[in-house]
Amino acid sequence: MTQVQTQIKAVIEACDQAISQEDYDTLMNYYAEDATLVVKPEMIVKGKVNIHKAFIAIADFFQHRLVVTQGKMEIIEGGDTALVIMETRLDIPTEDGGSTQVTRRATYVFAHRDERWLCTIDNSYGTDLLNP
Repeated sequence: MTQVQTQIKAVIEACDQAISQEDYDTLMNYYAEDATLVVKPEMIVKGKVNIHKAFIAIADFFQHRLVVTQGKMEIIEGGDTALVIMETRLDIPTEDGGSTQVTRRATYVFAHRDERWLCTIDNSYGTDLLNP
């Protein structure tokens, strides 16, 4: 794994931890000001302020019990940009008080800005957006 790949993997792990702990102020440190988040198919939000609000709404939707982890990950570097293709694992609460695990093949784009890797596109749905 290259140094860049190691850095980006660490950012993703920090983001997953912040999401799981509902620490959205810390989470926003890893997003570019002009970032885009795919909340769900056909629902996209732009900008850190709106992304912050979206994560609060997502936590409400999942009854404040969503846990995010990662599985297999490929990081493709190109200049000051990196494409991340990975398995995003979501531990989602069920109506009976239990939980179920969903694995998505997510795509993320990171840009190297101000000596840091920042998420510019967060698409946990990956190519599933192409499904009807």
